[in-house]
Amino acid sequence: MRYLSGIQPSGVLHIGNYFGAMRQHVARQEGHECFYFIADYHSLTTVNDAELLREYVKGVTLDYLAVGLDPEKVAFFRQSDVPEVTELTWILSTVTGMGLLERCHSYKDKIARGIAASHGLFAYPVLMASDILIYDSDRVPVGKDQIQHIEVTRDIAQSFNHLYGETFVLPESEVEDTTAVVPGNDGQKMSKSYGNTIEMFAGKKKLKKSIMGIVTDSLGVEEPKDPDTNTVYQLYCLMASTDEQAELADRFRKGGMGYGDAKKTLLEKTMEYFGPFRDRRDELEKDPDFVEDVLVEGAKKARAKARETLNRARLAVGLD
Repeated sequence: MRYLSGIQPSGVLHIGNYFGAMRQHVARQEGHECFYFIADYHSLTTVNDAELLREYVKGVTLDYLAVGLDPEKVAFFRQSDVPEVTELTWILSTVTGMGLLERCHSYKDKIARGIAASHGLFAYPVLMASDILIYDSDRVPVGKDQIQHIEVTRDIAQSFNHLYGETFVLPESEVEDTTAVVPGNDGQKMSKSYGNTIEMFAGKKKLKKSIMGIVTDSLGVEEPKDPDTNTVYQLYCLMASTDEQAELADRFRKGGMGYGDAKKTLLEKTMEYFGPFRDRRDELEKDPDFVEDVLVEGAKKARAKARETLNRARLAVGLD
């Protein structure tokens, strides 16, 4: 099974990224063929600072390697190191109906959040389709809010195949249930867009500020509390053992524990859980040449497959 997934370098990665996607990406590298890319072309719709973009790309690379992604087992690369994807994007754009793009909710959502309207933002789904189709991807792990992107990709591929003959594999979405249930410190889904993230590798001072800022109700220390509706408990459960979860839930229900103490428990658990990853990241950061080599070698693997698919498309439309 060939999996394809990309992550935008549009900010510092957080524990929502880890539990929602990164952990699953690492797990799938065993027994599957995986193409994972850093979507720097996509990030240009929101990141307009060259040095900041470079820093974000470096950070995403370090984070993925730190949590266990093995470049020997997967193709891990920068999107922009595979120029074939932009040529295929143009070819696909000629078979993509305007109505299809106008119905995409992601464009409307981003405009509503104040992101400037641009052709890149509007045509984003075509580039995404190219990312997916160029590697003959079988499965694309997505959150429930991203299913439409895969449906659009399939529509574009079917339009092309109808006009020019069977050229592209039709991908299937694979919904990750966890992507919808990692709350941010305001109770909404954790997202850079909402400014409610808890960074995986933040220093203890910054991490403490994020965790102590988690929004809670106004129940007093002595009052019983419902752990199942509490953001602090939900985040703790992502990292704690079954026994630890039961113990904290019991303390919530009995009363006598304030939210301040619960947040301190979450802080220590977060430091403990990501500690080994942090140590690995610190070591990797000392060897920038190795980190860059990982992306270069990953791009070589990706381009070999991308050229093969692009050549099929070029031949189909008459660009031989």
